[in-house]
Amino acid sequence: MKKSFLLLFSFVLLALTACNNDDDTLATSTVALAASSVNLSAATTPIEIKFDKPAAAAGTLTISFTETAVAYGADFTTLPAATAKTIEVPFEKNATSVTFTFNKLKEAFEGEVKKVVFAIIDAPSNIIIAANNSIQVSFNETPSLGTALAAEVGGPLQPNQVYVDLSAAKMTKVVRSSWDLGFYNGSEFRVVLNSSINMAAKQLATTNIDEVQVEDSSMIISQGSGSASQIDDPTGDISKTAIAEVSTTDTDNKVYLVYLGNGVAAAAPAVGKEGAVGGPARGWKKIRVLKSGTDYKIQYADIAATTHEEVTISKNDTYNFTFFSLLNKKEVAVEPAKTQWDIAFTTFTNVIPGATPTPYFYPDFVLSNLKGGAKAYQVTVSDAVTYDNFALASVDDTKFTSDQRNIGSSWRSTSVVVNGTPVSQFVLKTDRFYVIKDPAGNIYKLKFTGGANEAGERGYPTFQYTILK
Repeated sequence: MKKSFLLLFSFVLLALTACNNDDDTLATSTVALAASSVNLSAATTPIEIKFDKPAAAAGTLTISFTETAVAYGADFTTLPAATAKTIEVPFEKNATSVTFTFNKLKEAFEGEVKKVVFAIIDAPSNIIIAANNSIQVSFNETPSLGTALAAEVGGPLQPNQVYVDLSAAKMTKVVRSSWDLGFYNGSEFRVVLNSSINMAAKQLATTNIDEVQVEDSSMIISQGSGSASQIDDPTGDISKTAIAEVSTTDTDNKVYLVYLGNGVAAAAPAVGKEGAVGGPARGWKKIRVLKSGTDYKIQYADIAATTHEEVTISKNDTYNFTFFSLLNKKEVAVEPAKTQWDIAFTTFTNVIPGATPTPYFYPDFVLSNLKGGAKAYQVTVSDAVTYDNFALASVDDTKFTSDQRNIGSSWRSTSVVVNGTPVSQFVLKTDRFYVIKDPAGNIYKLKFTGGANEAGERGYPTFQYTILK
């Protein structure tokens, strides 16, 4: 009897041991995400989780996530839906993989970094979470399909320059009087003047920056006065700057008398008139620009000074120019990177053509980023051609000329005739729109939708645009 009991006990013990061994075998199964990263190319993307062997029983995996520049419900959702930044993903017995779905609601425009990182944080007791338990889901950058924007130039005094990146639907504004000189970052050594504040520069005979100079009233630019040779070529041709190309021979680099133009006015003009031209005079400087290896060296001073200051300015090919303020004596951030803007709203020193071209100051001006590779041209509306029916096949590449003024002020006029008398008033021209090619080669059609507020004050430009595909 005793032997029979011992034999029965041994069988039970063996059975229990066998069960424990089966449990141990199940506990070694693992789960892991099938990939460590994915770039989203579709609106819906399955995210796969793999088992190293068929699941012994049904269960649920818990997935958490962290967000960068996105928000659940606004930029993306998941299926199953998330609660408190976790997702419960069920799986069946014998499953070898399971998926949850990522739904992209918004694109990432160029320059934006939008991503979500998912991680497996909990599993049934018989499942081991592998080391590769996370995946980064990144939104592919894509050019904006188009939208409606309002450029914040600041009202009738237009104190701001506004740079627009159409592919990112992004605008950058800077105070237009915050800088004086732009040092070209291309292959040539060229320096440009701030054309938004009526600046002018005249070459002197001397190379001595410490020689006392005097004001020259003939350089002052007002409406129809001043010298076209003392401003940069308004087409944007970098080989035709008022300041000559900087020479490697120091004795060839003359001193320049610089008129600093006009600041932003303080008092708003009468309704319908522009007030950008009437700011206070900013004074005078003398400058001399030299080469210092691959950098610029600028010497500058007040015109009556017998000593000067000197600054080295390095080239940075990420940008068209490196900007410098003579009044604040420092470099200034102005334009975005050269591939990250397409058009700019600004005031501008243009010329009136003729036998003797003369400078003329324009508000409500729009420039193309010619040096960064953006170009534009105008399309006239007709019975056959409208903004709505204009397509990619309608684009004429030969009309993309090398003139940064191809939009310019042509989108508006500034007066109407009332009882035979011209009256200052902003007038939007609706018989035209524009084609713009950005530095990446994306092509947009753009039309202006306004330029004044409800009270009739100028300096409130609005526009809409659409990508052509």
